[in-house]
Amino acid sequence: MINISDALENLIDEFSKLPQIGRKTAQRLAMHVTRMPREEVEKFSRALIETKDKIRFCSVCCNITEEDVCRICRSSSRSSNVICVVEEPQDVFAIEKANEFRGRYHVLHGIISPLDGIGPNEIRVRELLMRLQLEIPDQVEEIILALNPTVEGETTILYLTKIIRPLGIKVTRIARGIPIGSDLEFADEVTIAKAIEGRVAV
Repeated sequence: MINISDALENLIDEFSKLPQIGRKTAQRLAMHVTRMPREEVEKFSRALIETKDKIRFCSVCCNITEEDVCRICRSSSRSSNVICVVEEPQDVFAIEKANEFRGRYHVLHGIISPLDGIGPNEIRVRELLMRLQLEIPDQVEEIILALNPTVEGETTILYLTKIIRPLGIKVTRIARGIPIGSDLEFADEVTIAKAIEGRVAV
């Protein structure tokens, strides 16, 4: 196959490096860029560079921010009594969209995965422990572990529970079960088991 354009091929290669973007999707995105007005491409390019230059990690919760302390940690309307521990910054976005949680967060930037050589020291566990010890005594009453239901997620939950409970802080995890709008017959056995285990009174 003859390469029509080196520049286009380079752009396709760059798009295909993004997570969950296959070659065909990368090709569609690259072709879309060729049809965009130059001003829009420049605006897109500036947004990418500005994001890379400005984004950093919050010194308190390790979430992404442009300031030293993120807006959620600075907000007086957020409770400091409850901290929700998540794996990645995009998990914060997902929980915030639900508009139910009014506490604060801690982002681990990964989960414990011995097979991949990722232990507690490779993620932000140390920062969480320092935060719990430096907070005003008895200020943090509960840690919610909102990690994905995978083997690695469960391993991380067990480890965090083991090191947080001795501090006298309540440790909970998010409920698991049947998604709203789905059929019971299509759910797997583990999901059904967790749904029954986590049943609540009506």
